[in-house]
Amino acid sequence: MTRLSVEMLAADPVEPITSAGHAQLGIAVLAGIAVIVLLITKFKLHAFLSLTIGSLALGAFAGAPLDKAITSFTTGLGSTVAGVGVLIALGAVLGKMLADSGGADQVVDTILDRAGGRSLPWAMVLIASVIGLPLFFEVGVVLLIPVVLMVAKRGNYSLMRIGIPALAGLSVMHGLVPPHPGPLVAIDAVDANLGVTLALGVLVAIPTVIIAGPLFSRFAARWVDVPAPDRMIPQRASENLKKRPSFGATLATILLPVVLMLAKALVDIVVDDPGNTVQRVFDVIGSPLIALLAAVLVGIFTLTRPAGFSKERVSGMVEKGLAPIAGILLIVGAGGGFKQTLIDCGVGRMVLDISEDWSIPALLLAWLIAVAIRLATGSATVATVSAAGLVAPLAADMSTTHSALLVLAIGAGSLFFSHVNDAGFWLVKEYFGLDVGQTVKTWSVMETIISVVAGGLVLLLSLVI
Repeated sequence: MTRLSVEMLAADPVEPITSAGHAQLGIAVLAGIAVIVLLITKFKLHAFLSLTIGSLALGAFAGAPLDKAITSFTTGLGSTVAGVGVLIALGAVLGKMLADSGGADQVVDTILDRAGGRSLPWAMVLIASVIGLPLFFEVGVVLLIPVVLMVAKRGNYSLMRIGIPALAGLSVMHGLVPPHPGPLVAIDAVDANLGVTLALGVLVAIPTVIIAGPLFSRFAARWVDVPAPDRMIPQRASENLKKRPSFGATLATILLPVVLMLAKALVDIVVDDPGNTVQRVFDVIGSPLIALLAAVLVGIFTLTRPAGFSKERVSGMVEKGLAPIAGILLIVGAGGGFKQTLIDCGVGRMVLDISEDWSIPALLLAWLIAVAIRLATGSATVATVSAAGLVAPLAADMSTTHSALLVLAIGAGSLFFSHVNDAGFWLVKEYFGLDVGQTVKTWSVMETIISVVAGGLVLLLSLVI
């Protein structure tokens, strides 16, 4: 998606920015977000419809003609889906292959066979982080919960001691590391370099997941000491399979797109010559589209063939993998439409002025905005796409590394304090057999630790790079 320059943003299509314009736009933004929050939380309307109505409400409150607001929204929706829609689809297909072929179970079992006792929480973090790379958070939870419950039951471990590290690994990957939808949308919105963002995201993710996972799980296990509920142990995907793909082949397939994208970023830094043949080759194979497509094609041979799947079953599996992401694509697209409406109403210029007048660091402002929207809507994805639209103009004069850190600041803020308006809150509560208070003491606190630690690390990195 092409990022508008500061000069273009200053030429507000609705009206020139003045002090009065700032006040009107500020009210319009708050009103638009309030409409979205009210529709999602009070009326339980789907986030796609809520974002669509909120975008039109924003344009109306800002004084834009309705036809212009509609055009802004549809333009933003189309460009966002064009930018990240295929990537989300390929990630969903790869995740489906990983789950159905038994590849995910193979990774889990191999690591658990080599871990035990005190090392189990660390093993769960490793498992969740690896499995979480290509999977959406909800899919990862459903996939790993049986493992968490069985390990806790078999070894007579505290459920929180095993479960919190797994949830932390999944959540950190979801919020900070592409190719997850949230980071991809933020990268697209601020025109950040994907490879650099991926590298810095992994750098921030490692200490964050250690603190929020194995270390915090010690306290969580003391606060909430509950056994694994027998009724919530579902059947694993590979229990009906005669064969499974090997550990090495599965791990190589999962890490392939990450390696290709990181290789592109490294070549860009070392070579730095757009005309160089090597750089041009890596620009192609390291692009997110080709990297994920390559992983899916390789997965057909490394995941589905060893599992004994026929061509027809592979085709059906791809179709089933694509079906659940329709809602995610629409939410992400509508978030892009909301972002474009913000920009076309001149909100970008207003955010720039506010950040200059109040002397708020851009990264801290991005984190705070994402936190506010996360608390209000309960959706990390809605928080990410909305905050990215608001702060995208701040990236206009940033370096490559600081643009990537801006993406990570948004992602960190989007994970802050999950509570009763977040679907993930109820998913964890029901699977672990907790009450609301216990879920807040464990899951909600863990999410807050992730958000604060990651946000702090992003700010520290901004001082040294």
